[in-house]
Order: sequence, then structure tokens, then C-alpha cells
Amino acid sequence: MKIIDAHLHFSEREHFRRTAETVAEVAFSAKGLRSEYEIAGVTAGIVMTSPGREPLPSSGYSRELELKDGSIENLLACIGVNPVDLSNDPGEELYLIEKELNMPYATGIKLYPGYFPFYVTDPLYKPIYRLAQKYKMPVAIHCGDTSSARAKLKYSHPMTVDEAAVEYPDITFVICHMGDPWVMDTAELISKNPNVYTDVSGMIAGNAAFIQRRRNTALYMDHFRQAMVYAEQYDKILFGTDWPIAPVVPYVEFIKDLVPEEHHQDVFFNNALKVYPKLKDLFDSSGS
Repeated sequence: MKIIDAHLHFSEREHFRRTAETVAEVAFSAKGLRSEYEIAGVTAGIVMTSPGREPLPSSGYSRELELKDGSIENLLACIGVNPVDLSNDPGEELYLIEKELNMPYATGIKLYPGYFPFYVTDPLYKPIYRLAQKYKMPVAIHCGDTSSARAKLKYSHPMTVDEAAVEYPDITFVICHMGDPWVMDTAELISKNPNVYTDVSGMIAGNAAFIQRRRNTALYMDHFRQAMVYAEQYDKILFGTDWPIAPVVPYVEFIKDLVPEEHHQDVFFNNALKVYPKLKDLFDSSGS
């Protein structure tokens, strides 16, 4: 079975390197990820670039498509938005974001509520939604728990996406991480709103042994399974790993446990092609 990883991070930011080494225990390198992808059968990935223009303004967000030892094949990106930069210098920030959206690797936009104290319906984001409409790109939204104790969770609750989805019915929204721990709310949102999808990335941060313990804990697994059964919208769920917070192969097996086998092809591959349009071009050009 071919797999698309619809949510990963591929950046030299110290947070990701530290997590890879101390939490997931994975090789934080292009070579390491390529090896993980080959073993798991992952054929493409979508990098969620961090908000802002670090580490090199002149290179833009594309710096997050390579590590010190290079890059890997078939990586696209959702362009991260920093609402603080957008507020302080909207003209410059919108110029830089639109410049990135014209790059061949750009296939979407990424918002980070919770990490930033702005609701997704804040008027500040209206120009961003207009860009999404102009370029016919989806908007992926961090929802649920955060890796920072300083984040404010009221901004990252998945229910905040409902108003945006209604206001912008022509934009496809992706609730990242299934909005965990509010997975039942996400289940309702993908059932109610035809333009709302979810990815199942980042629902575990840990090494292979930790993931196995979670798979063996019925109550933990049922937390997610109940939401999936309630929604019964397997055509609106996208696989993602949130690498490097978890090793790829154990995470694939974790999601396989949650999704009925007859829906594996949709969740692990087909649904990403529907949501992220440039993936089709990527596979067409490679002959895959």
C-alpha cells in the first residue's frame, strides 16, 4: 500500500531536533527520514513550515524543506503564517507569503492558533483566506493540545474552525491532529461541514516502545476510535505522522489499528490527493 504523509516537519529548528533525539529516538536527518519512508512505503510528504521567516529571510520558508544533509524526494509544503508578523507589517508579510505560494512546492497554508493567541476567525486572517481562495489551496489549522505550556488552548479548540468553514465554504480546511483531545468535536465538524477534513498526525509523541504501549491500552485507543465511528467519514481523514515526534513505521501501525482495513487506501493515500492538489501533479510528473 502506498502512503502519503500529509503532515510532517522537516526543519533545523532546535525544538524538532531535540524531540527527535530525546522523545521519538529517530535519526534526525534527510537520510534517516528517507530510510523510514522507504520501510513504511511512504511515497510523498507535506511539510508544515513554521510561522515566520527564520532562519534565513532571504531563503524564505523553503529552508524548511532541507536538513543539514540535504532533502528527500516528493516533499511539498504548507506555508506557515505568523499572525504577529502579519499584524506588525501586513504588507511585507503578505508579499512574502504570496511569493511562497507561487513556489512549486507550495500546496497549502498553515495556521497555528494556540501557539499564537488569535482565533482563526480573527479579521487579521481575512487576507490569508483571500490568498487561499485565489490559489485554490487548503488551509491546515493546528488544533488541540500544544507542545508548549505557554500556549493558550482556547484558541486551538477545533470548534473554532466551524465558523470559518461556514464563512468560507469554498475553502478546504484541515483540522490537524484530529483536534486531540477534542476528537469528538472534530468528528462532528467533519460530519457537518463538507469543506472540513482532519488529519491524524501527532496523536502520539514517543518512541516505538511507547507507541506499542499505547496500542495495547484499550481506553486510549477507544478515545480515537469512538470519534471515527461516530463520524463515519473515512473519506475525510488524512494520514500524517508529525515527524519527528514519532517514528514512521510504528505510527503507521498505530493508525492502522484505528481505521478499518477497507478504508486504509483512502486514509493513507487517496484523501490527501483530494485535499492537496499539487500532490497529483507530483505523482503525474514522476510517473507513479
